[in-house]
Amino acid sequence: NVQEIEKINFLSPLKIQLDENTSLFWMKEVQNETARLDFIFHAGTTRESNLISSLVAGLIFSGTDKKTATDIHNELDDLGAFFDVGLGHESVLVSFYALQKNMLAVFKIFEDALEHVNFRQTEIDELINERKQKLKINYEKVGFLAQREFQKKLFHGTNYARQVELEEYDSVKREVIIAYFKKYYQVGLRKIILVGALEENHVSEITKRSKKWCISEPPIFESNFKNSKGFFPIEKKGAVQSAVRIGKTLFNKNHSDFLGFSILNTILGDYFGSRLMKNIREDKGFTYGISSTEAELAKSGYFMIGAEVGSAQKELAIHEIKYEIERLQKDLVPNEELELVRNYLLGQILKSADGPYAMNDLFQSVEAYELDLSFYERYIEKIKTIEAEELRELAVKYLAWDTMTIVIAG
Repeated sequence: NVQEIEKINFLSPLKIQLDENTSLFWMKEVQNETARLDFIFHAGTTRESNLISSLVAGLIFSGTDKKTATDIHNELDDLGAFFDVGLGHESVLVSFYALQKNMLAVFKIFEDALEHVNFRQTEIDELINERKQKLKINYEKVGFLAQREFQKKLFHGTNYARQVELEEYDSVKREVIIAYFKKYYQVGLRKIILVGALEENHVSEITKRSKKWCISEPPIFESNFKNSKGFFPIEKKGAVQSAVRIGKTLFNKNHSDFLGFSILNTILGDYFGSRLMKNIREDKGFTYGISSTEAELAKSGYFMIGAEVGSAQKELAIHEIKYEIERLQKDLVPNEELELVRNYLLGQILKSADGPYAMNDLFQSVEAYELDLSFYERYIEKIKTIEAEELRELAVKYLAWDTMTIVIAG
C-alpha cells in the first residue's frame, strides 16, 4: 500500500537575535542526548585572498599562548566532542558535535581558542608546507585540473574565479593572516545554529558570549556572473582518464524556474537511474559515474555535469552528453519516466525531513535565501503537477549547448 505524500510537518527552529545582522537558530526538539553547534563566519575564499582565507581556516585551532593545538584537541576529546571546519566561497562553517550536557564546555574551549589564537610562525610554516605538498599532488589529478579551470571560466572576472597558485605560498606574511582573522572572524559572525535539547541557561550563555563576534553590517555578495562559453581543453600527458566538466551560471532558490529546473536536472543526471547514468555508464561503459548538479550561491547559482572517462572515449562521451541534452529539448519525457522521478523526488524529500538534524538542514537551506519552509510545500506541489511540456521548455531555455562552458583535462 503506497501512500502519497500530501504534507510534511516541517519544524522551524527558534530564532534568537544576537544583534541586527546575526541570529542564533535553535532546534531543541531532539529526543536523544546529542547536539551540534555551528558557527558561520563571513570568511569565505571570496573575501580578499583565497589563500589567506584557507590558511586562517586551517589555523584557528592551532594554539594560544597557553595551549598547543594538541592541548585543544585533547580537551575536546575528553568531552567526547569533535569539530569540523568547512571553507566555502562565501563563508566558513565551524561545527561542533558533542553530548548536549557538554556543549557549553565545548563552546568555552572554542571561545578561548578563537579569542587567544596566536598564529605561531612554526604552525603557519607547517601548514604551508603541508598545503604545498597537497597542491603538487593535486596538480597530477585530472579531476582537480578540470574543476579549477571550470571555476575560472564559470566565474571569470570575479573573486569567485580565483585559484591558489603554488608560488603564492612563498610570500605569505603572518601579519596578513592576523589582520584577516581579526576582520572576518572576530567581528565576522553571521549565524549560529544549535541542534539539541540544551538547558535554557546554557543557550543564553552561548548567546551572550558570542555577541562580541557579530558582523557589523550585512554581507554583500556578487550576483552577475556570466560564464565563458566554449571549449577549454587541458593537456595532461600520459593521463589514462580524462575529467569532463560542462555547465553554466544559473540561479538559486529565489528564481521562479528553480523548482522546475531541479526536476529536469534530476531526470538528466541527478539520480542513479538518470539519463546520463543510463547512457554513459550503463550502455557505453565510459565511466563509473556521471552526474549533473544544480549548485547555489548567495545571489546566484550554477549548473554542472561532471565525470571522469577513459581518455580514448572523451570525445564520444561529450557527444553523448550533448545528445542527452538535445533529446530533452526535442522529445517529451515519457509518462512512465516522469512518474518514476516524481516518486523518487518525493521519497527524497521525506528522507531529508527525517529527524531534527535533517529538519534543521532543510530550514537553513531556505533561510539562507530569505525563504521559509513553505518552499518545500511548493516543491512537493511542483513535483506532483509538472508536465512534460514544461520540462521541455526549461531544457530549451536553459540548456542550449552553445551557452555552456566545456572543460576537459587529460
